[in-house]
Amino acid sequence: MTKDEIATQLTAAGYLPDRELAMAILLMDMLGRPLLLEGEAGVGKTEVAKALAAIHGAKLIRLQCYEGLDQSTTLYEWNYQRQLLAIRAREAEGGKAQAIEDAVFSERYLLERPLLAAIRQPKPPVLLIDEVDRADEEFEAFLLELLSDFQVTIPELGTIKAVSIPRVIVTSNGTRELSDALRRRCLYHYVDFPDVDREAAIIKVRVPGITTELSLQIARMVEKIRKEELRKVPGVAETLDWAASLAGLKVANLHEDPVAVYDTLMCLLKTSEDRARITPEVTARLLGKVA
Repeated sequence: MTKDEIATQLTAAGYLPDRELAMAILLMDMLGRPLLLEGEAGVGKTEVAKALAAIHGAKLIRLQCYEGLDQSTTLYEWNYQRQLLAIRAREAEGGKAQAIEDAVFSERYLLERPLLAAIRQPKPPVLLIDEVDRADEEFEAFLLELLSDFQVTIPELGTIKAVSIPRVIVTSNGTRELSDALRRRCLYHYVDFPDVDREAAIIKVRVPGITTELSLQIARMVEKIRKEELRKVPGVAETLDWAASLAGLKVANLHEDPVAVYDTLMCLLKTSEDRARITPEVTARLLGKVA
C-alpha cells in the first residue's frame, strides 16, 4: 500500500491527512513501530486512531492517561468479589487450600484492562494511548518495556505473549517533555492545525449538505479567531460543531447573518474570558477580513 492509497482510505473514513501523516502511517505498518502524534489539544490526534481502526476493520482499544495511572489499571486486575465468593463456596465443600488458590487465580477471574486486551486480540487492533504526557514518568518507563516486548508477566499465570501485535498510536499534548527513550521507540509526527483549504475540506466531508463557499468562509473565520489572544484556541472538533450549527440554522453566508455568527461562537469559545474577548465588534472586524 502506498501513502497515497492510505491518504485516500483515511479520507474515506472521514479524516483528511497531510502528506507527512500518510507517510508516517505507511512507515508505522512497514516497520511495526508505534506512532507518536504530538500537538495541541483539538487538532485531531485521537481521530487518527479512530480512522485507522475504521480502514482496517479493527477494534479500537483506548487507554486514556492521567496522573497516577498505574500498571494494575492498564494491564489487569483480579475480580476480587467473585474470587471471594468462590473461595467461600469451595471451603464449604471441603476444598484444599492449593486447589482453591489454583482455581481462583485463573483466567475465569481475570479482568483485562486496555494494554492486556490489546495484545490478546485474534486480529491486530488499534491501541490508542491517549495523552501520555498526563501520566507520570514511571508509567512511561513501564509502557516502553511493554511496547518493546509485547508480552506481560502475571505472577499467578506466568508470561502472556501477544497473540497479535497492535497498531499503536500514542498522543501527547506537550504538557510535559516525554523521555528520549519513548521518542526513540516511536515514529514521530507533529499534528498542527490544518490550513484553511484543508480545514474547509474537512468541514465538507464531516458536515452533510454544507456548501463549499460556506465551508471556506468558516475555515477562514476560524483561522482569524485562532490568531486572537485566546485562553483556549478552538480545535477542529469545535470548528465542526460551529459549521454544523450554522448549517442547521440555514446560514448560507457569514456576511449576511453576522448576528447568527456571533451568537453561535459558543461552539468555538469555551471560556468566559475568550467569550468576553470576542465581542460583536471584534466579530465584525474578523468577518470583514473573511473574503
